[in-house]
Amino acid sequence: MTAARQQRKSLLGCGAALAVAVFTAFFASPALPAAPADPVVTNALTGLAISGFDPVAYFTDAKPKVGRPKLELRLDGAVWRFTNEGNRAAFADHPEVYMPRFGGYDPTAIARGASVPGHPLIWAINGERLYLFYSTAARAAFLAEPAATIERATRKWPQVMRTIAR
Repeated sequence: MTAARQQRKSLLGCGAALAVAVFTAFFASPALPAAPADPVVTNALTGLAISGFDPVAYFTDAKPKVGRPKLELRLDGAVWRFTNEGNRAAFADHPEVYMPRFGGYDPTAIARGASVPGHPLIWAINGERLYLFYSTAARAAFLAEPAATIERATRKWPQVMRTIAR
C-alpha cells in the first residue's frame, strides 16, 4: 500500500470514529435503567387486570363496569378491558391517571406492610385516584383517614412491591 493511500485510509478511519462519537453525543441518551412498572393485580389464568373491569368507568360512570373482550389493551404485561372505545383511548393516553393506585393492591394492607389484592367491587376515588380494597372494613378504615393511609402506604410501597411475584 502506498504512503498516500495509507494516510487517506487513516483519515477515513478517524473521520468515521469522529462521526460515531458526534452521533452518540448528540443523539444517543445515556443508558438509564428502566424503572419497572408497578405490579398490577391480574388474574393468573387470564392475565386480566382488575378482573376485567374497566378502570376508566370508575371515573366516568361512578361505578365499576365489566369491560368487553373486544375492547382490550395490553400494558406492562396485563390485559385491560374497557366498556367503549372512548374509555380505551383515554386509558391509552393516560394510564397513570386511570390505573388503580398501588396496582390495585389494598392501600390499608400496604400501609401495614402487606400485599393484598383489592377487589374491583370495593373501591373509592380519593384525590382523583382509584383505590381498590379487599373488604368493606378496609375501605371504611381508609375513608376514615385517607391522607394518613396513603402516606403510610406510599412509604411502604417500595418494600411491599419487592414481595409481589411477577
